[in-house]
Order: sequence, then structure tokens, then C-alpha cells
Amino acid sequence: MRVLVTGGAGFIGSHIVEELRFQGYEPTLLDVRQPPPPPAGEADVPWHHADIRAPEPLRRALRDVDAVCHQAAMVGLGRDFGDAPAYVSVNDHGTALLLAAMAEAGVGRLVLAGSMVVYGEGRYDCPVHGRVRPGPRGAERLAAGEFEPPCPRCGAPLVPGLVTEEAPTDPRNVYAATKLAQEHLAAAWARSTGGRAISLRYHNVYGDRMPRDTPYAGVASFFRSALAAGRAPRVFEDGGQLRDFVHATDVATANVAALTSATACPEGALRAFNIGSGERRTIGEMARALADAHGGPEPVVTGEYRMGDVRHITASPARARAALGWSPRVAFAPGMREFADAPLREPREPLRVPGRAGEVPAHAGTGPPPAAPAGRAG
Repeated sequence: MRVLVTGGAGFIGSHIVEELRFQGYEPTLLDVRQPPPPPAGEADVPWHHADIRAPEPLRRALRDVDAVCHQAAMVGLGRDFGDAPAYVSVNDHGTALLLAAMAEAGVGRLVLAGSMVVYGEGRYDCPVHGRVRPGPRGAERLAAGEFEPPCPRCGAPLVPGLVTEEAPTDPRNVYAATKLAQEHLAAAWARSTGGRAISLRYHNVYGDRMPRDTPYAGVASFFRSALAAGRAPRVFEDGGQLRDFVHATDVATANVAALTSATACPEGALRAFNIGSGERRTIGEMARALADAHGGPEPVVTGEYRMGDVRHITASPARARAALGWSPRVAFAPGMREFADAPLREPREPLRVPGRAGEVPAHAGTGPPPAAPAGRAG
């Protein structure tokens, strides 16, 4: 099988390329990065140096391809709403151009880098009213240190649970909205062409080659970068936010399983799968595990917060286990020990965005762990 990996030189994409090669498949890369000079690069892997929004390079990259693994994206929460046009341009317009080129080339299999951020807050149960969906947390409660969302009907404390793929979607920031739009576009492509589209809704991905701390990096990167500089990781809120941290190598094996499965998705449809470790951990627990493995300094819980952050979001990977035959292999403790000293990438060269001052990072291939300042992991 010949597989085009968009963003194949980035954090998650590079792990996918390695896994494809390990399993005997033939990857091709499309990335805004220039290929490294031999022998550092993989000279036998075709490399298309192009923006995902460039139609002609897309057409060339799709020649003689059997499937596409679409990782190219602009990730994280960014700085402010001024980044919205860039997110929509890269993530949604870029995906639409890719899908149009796939339809023209007759490529009928797509695996999309989705994200758990499409759910908004996770699952909550009230002891009185059962399953409820709390709204966004207000500034007054957050400023008072009341971080847990209460029952929207009676105000009682809620019990967080695991989200399944059937849960309603509720994107609460621009990045999340673009990731859900990507799924809708892919579903429309599948219906129109008879193709198969699988969206892998990644949880908080970590591992070697993760980009360093920028406004678009993930919380694991922020903590890891702080420790490397001799600074204490700064944990937002009270550190009790629940997340699922999944290693990049496990995400790579999930992508290959989705690409090669003959039964996970019917023709003419999109099917979503949660991709996580299945282990619920708090942000504070992750910061402490990294600090202990690295040798300090100890994390500092700041009580700071960001509007739009969700409190708890963890999801069940049971569907992926059953339909894809996939299971994560890297457990939390050994994964954090390895990541504590793993090499990180320098931030990508910036991409200028018309209509606003400043720059945002170039996009293809950084992978989608949603991001914010330390203490935020999705």
C-alpha cells in the first residue's frame, strides 16, 4: 500500500511514517518543511515540499497513492481570536483542497487526525439528575477557585466519566471548531465518492519530537521545556483537570490499523474513533511524574485559569480496540520517564497571516494535541 502522509515530517506524522515503513508499507510525505540532507533524512521516502493549500503539489503527491493519512494542521488554542482566519484557512480550506484532489485522483481511503476537543467538556453525571451537560465555566466561579462545573439543574457536584463516540459534539474554541469541520468535510467527501473516512480523535499526545513551548504547543511540551530550562512546571487551576495522555508511537500504530482495516468503516461513510491510553490522569499528576523523572524542580500549582478551557475530558477507546484491533502499548509511568529526557523540536518557522500583526507558526505536521499555557491540556 502506498500512503500519502500530509504533515509527515512533523511530530505525529514522522512517527506514522516510521510505523508504515516498519510494517512494510510505502509512505510518501507532503510537508512545508524542507527535507533534511542525507544521511539524516530517509532518502528513499518521496518528499513533496509544499503547503497543504497548494493544489498542484497535492495532485502530484497523490499520483499512484492508495490512501491518505492527513496530519497537516495548525494546532493548539493559539494567542487570541485573531488567529481564527489562519486556522480555518489551513485546517478547513486545506482539507477541502486535499479531498477535492483525492476525488480527482480516485483515492478512496482517508484517515484524518481528529481530536477529542470536538466534545467540549467530557461526560458528567449528577447523583440526582443523571447524565447532564454543563455549559462553559464562568469567570466569576473560576476567579473564586471553583473549578469543577456544577450540575446545571441543581448545582450539585458532578462525577466525570468517559465519553464515547456517540456523545454530542460541542467545540468550544476555534481549533476545536475547525477539527469538527474537517470531519464534516470528510464525511461529505465519503458520501460523494463512495470513499472510506476514519477520524481518529486523539487525546493528549506526547513523546519525542514534540515541538517546544510556543502558544501553539501542548501542555506536556510546556512542562518538559520548563524542566529542561531548570524551571518549575506551572500548573493551572488546582491541577485536578482529568486528561488521557497517549504516546505518539501508539497514535502511529492506531493510524496504520485504521489505514489497513477492511471492516472498520463502510464505503461512503465517516466513522470516528477515540484514540487514548484509557488511563485517566490529572494535569498535576502528569507534571509531578515528569518532574520526578527529570529530577525536579517540583511543579507549582498557580490557581490561574484560561477562559474556554474544559475541566475534564477523557474518552473510552473501546471502539478502537474492538473495530481496529488496536491497543496502546506505552503505559503512563514508563512513558513519562522516557519523555522526561526525550529530545524536543524547535518551533516551526513562523507563517505570516494577512490581516493581523505578528505571526503564527507554519502548520503542516505538528500534530493535534490541543494546547495552551502550562496547566492546559485540551
